[in-house]
Amino acid sequence: MQVGFIGLGQMGSGIATNILQAGNAVTVYNRTRSKAEPLAARGAKIASSVADACRGEAVFTMLANDDAVERVVFGEGGVLGSLSTGATHVSSSTISVALSKRLAAAHRDAGQHFVAAPVFGRPDIAAAGKLFVIAAGTPEALRIVSPLLEAFAQKIFAVGDAQETANLIKLSGNFLIAVVIESLGEAMALVAKAGVDRQAYVDILTSTLFGAPVYKTYGALIAGGVFEPAGFAAPLGLKDMRLTLAAAEDLRVPLPLASLLRDRFLTLLAQGGDKLDWSAIGTLAAKDAGEGT
Repeated sequence: MQVGFIGLGQMGSGIATNILQAGNAVTVYNRTRSKAEPLAARGAKIASSVADACRGEAVFTMLANDDAVERVVFGEGGVLGSLSTGATHVSSSTISVALSKRLAAAHRDAGQHFVAAPVFGRPDIAAAGKLFVIAAGTPEALRIVSPLLEAFAQKIFAVGDAQETANLIKLSGNFLIAVVIESLGEAMALVAKAGVDRQAYVDILTSTLFGAPVYKTYGALIAGGVFEPAGFAAPLGLKDMRLTLAAAEDLRVPLPLASLLRDRFLTLLAQGGDKLDWSAIGTLAAKDAGEGT
């Protein structure tokens, strides 16, 4: 397929590389051109503008937040105005439920397809082509893009026609990951102050009660104090808690822990943690207890 890809951060680069390696003709665009050059070395074409990346049958966007997606899609020379009738926009960004609904309506009115396909997994998983994809869209749209999603997914979960459902599930998943990070940080602060080695404690937890990858990954990061380079930057964690709370307010669902986590991320950023991985909120409990990390 002729595919465009917009947004070549750590996640986008891995996804685009796998789509390219699956035999598709890929045109890539990124505001910082240097991030596109490794893809060009593998055979991708570098677009000079967003519009130039929208000439094919499908275009992916993998961008940091709602503002970035809105600029790329609705701005002059954007995806909406450049994508041909019948072509498909696949959004793998973690965006608000409200924006997902707006994108679906706008593409429908323009005679285009829209698929929400946010992912679970960190950059190394994206590079390995082993992401979990939460996909929503019309059956026709999902059929069209399934071969592309399969290029970077170990499993695809199709969750229906309503695109915003995929985004809500993604936000709820990130909320749960943040809960795990905070709870690990608090538990580690407790035992570490009593003299227990953090890494030994994580080994016990992940070998007995909590063997899931999320505990192993984030437990190791917190225990080792390794938060740079960020696989998922702390400001994005704050953004996702805000989006989760916005969706919850719209549905009138209280989420007390999400409010707590919003404040934890805000605390981390207030202390200069903008460039740290979001798992660094796991160190706040130790600081509260008068301990270092």
